Amino acid sequence: MRALIISGGGSKGAFAGGVAQYLIEELGRDYDLYLGTSTGSLLISHLALKKPEKVKKVYTSVNQDSIFSNRPFLVRRKHGYDQISINHFKVLRNFLRGKKTFGESKNLHKLILETLTREEFYRLKGMKKDIVVTVSNISMNETEFKSIKDFDYEEFCEWIWISCNYTPFMSLVRKDGCEYADGGYGSMIPIEEAIKRGATEIDAIILKTEVTHFNRLPSKNVFALITNLFGFMLDRIERQNIQIGKFMANNKDVIINFYYTPTVLTTNSLIFDEEKMTRWWESGFSYARHKNEELNQIEP
Repeated sequence: MRALIISGGGSKGAFAGGVAQYLIEELGRDYDLYLGTSTGSLLISHLALKKPEKVKKVYTSVNQDSIFSNRPFLVRRKHGYDQISINHFKVLRNFLRGKKTFGESKNLHKLILETLTREEFYRLKGMKKDIVVTVSNISMNETEFKSIKDFDYEEFCEWIWISCNYTPFMSLVRKDGCEYADGGYGSMIPIEEAIKRGATEIDAIILKTEVTHFNRLPSKNVFALITNLFGFMLDRIERQNIQIGKFMANNKDVIINFYYTPTVLTTNSLIFDEEKMTRWWESGFSYARHKNEELNQIEP
């Protein structure tokens, strides 16, 4: 069984889309299992339908307003770098309304419903392929994996949205008596789950460099500090996911092809810049082509 896994990574998902487009269109890869976390969950349904150009158009045209119904931060460009700071008015208004998070991402939920049509959903559900998204059950302290086979259209679209909710900057969702948030808090790159589901060959797209290439800039404000702390924790989770995945793969003779970003794309994946994301998509496509050409030259 062949599986495609795409990690979390916010706006960096554009790079993953480019890699996946090359694998599917140029190499003719056909996967039995598509497993995504956070931004990866947004991509996998369209990739399973073999519609990378459709999702590319969406990914490379989104901006902050496409994602946030209440954006809790301001973005300022200073000395060539994007810096974020708290939008005190919007954060305070959200708290006065009784919300538990700094911001809300209801626009992303609407975008998912507009992008993945009901017809496409039922076509996917009728296929032998499985589409699985990762969510974090905060109440039960568990990572859960939601298969398209188990839900109707509205529910599955909601699980995709929940998988992407980078709490506390985005929405915290109460569902089935539990509070749910971004799947990356439990499993950034769910290789272990793919192997448990029977995968024997995996293409894993990981939205970070294989080796750390930078030190984070000093935090300019409390908001930047929080994003840096969350980035640190998610990096640790991702490293652990990869180590466990490699261990399981070695013990079960599973082949894993890793696709890391060759350079640091951004230090804040909450910033959605159309121009950059278009460039990252093309970069991902070119990187996958170059990597596979090198592999072909090495093989006898």
